[in-house]
Amino acid sequence: MGSPTAAGLALGALADLLLADPRRGHPVAGFGRLAAALERRAWRDSRSAGAGYAALLVGGAAGAGLVLDRATRGRPVLRTAVTAAATWTVLGGTSLGRAAGALHRELDGGDLPAARVLLPALAGRDPSALDAGELARATVESVAENTSDAAVAPLLWGAVAGLPGLLGYRAVNTLDAMVGHRSPRYARFGWAAARADDVANWLPARVTAALTVAAAPVAGGSAAGALRTWWRDGAAHPSPNSGRCEAGLAGALGLRLGGRNVYGDRVEERPALGSGRPAGPDDVPRAVRLSRAVWLSAAVLAAAVRAAAGARRPAPGQRRVSASGRAGASRHASGTASGAVAGASVARRRGATGARSRTIRVGAKASA
Repeated sequence: MGSPTAAGLALGALADLLLADPRRGHPVAGFGRLAAALERRAWRDSRSAGAGYAALLVGGAAGAGLVLDRATRGRPVLRTAVTAAATWTVLGGTSLGRAAGALHRELDGGDLPAARVLLPALAGRDPSALDAGELARATVESVAENTSDAAVAPLLWGAVAGLPGLLGYRAVNTLDAMVGHRSPRYARFGWAAARADDVANWLPARVTAALTVAAAPVAGGSAAGALRTWWRDGAAHPSPNSGRCEAGLAGALGLRLGGRNVYGDRVEERPALGSGRPAGPDDVPRAVRLSRAVWLSAAVLAAAVRAAAGARRPAPGQRRVSASGRAGASRHASGTASGAVAGASVARRRGATGARSRTIRVGAKASA
């Protein structure tokens, strides 16, 4: 793999697959603590205050990525290692699958109270009154949405923008999770963070849906059903992005998602996505298998895109050599042309003036 960034993306994805998130000292958790501390000082019930808050934190994260990018430029081994570490840090595909698997085990054992305790790690809805079917639906919907948010999107941003893209995207998505709510406190302050997340995930959500179509058979699902449901129902969801992911997964697994969701004092009636049966506990492992296939496919895609871009872009040293070569060629061509013109001038004047005059003209032309 010719591109150090591409190699780093692939190695970081492999690290997440094998190790999941670091259990202690997670940099994203540290960023969250910093964001929470800044919010306590910066919070105002206004969009402008929230926009400044989000811009400062996202800009700081992307700026840190830019510093790392410049520090590792021309050092391919270090660039690969730093990109791999950053990719592992910002990915959450394996942890998503493990969280869903833990909740499934409680459902499979009939322990609804334990399953309700685990749901907030996956979804923001109130779990207190949810039965096994509703807990399964919430889990499957969260797996579908977060396959894009936690894995596909950071990989694509890493492919497009390298280290600044990886860190900047994770900052955007973390702030959306923290303040991008419709609660009274965040309806205005969190508006900018929520809109930034919508923009950052617009393309990744659709890539996730397309990869869900391609990977559906891995989970025993239907590619045709995934494509049909994505196109028919994806836009019905209130989110411009989540609906595409959830509809694709619903169609792939033959499910019907959507329904009544309770978020504290707020109730939302979500439109139906898919025309199959309601989700049940046994659908959670299927959703996790499909999610894993999708984000691993995204890792391959991201590395391939970055490697192809790197193959077309010459290394900095090569650019300098090429520029020097072009300059030398230009000087050589200029000198050759000057000599030709000078020679022609000498030839035209040979009979009218003496050799001394011709010599002076050759010298004058050559120095012009």
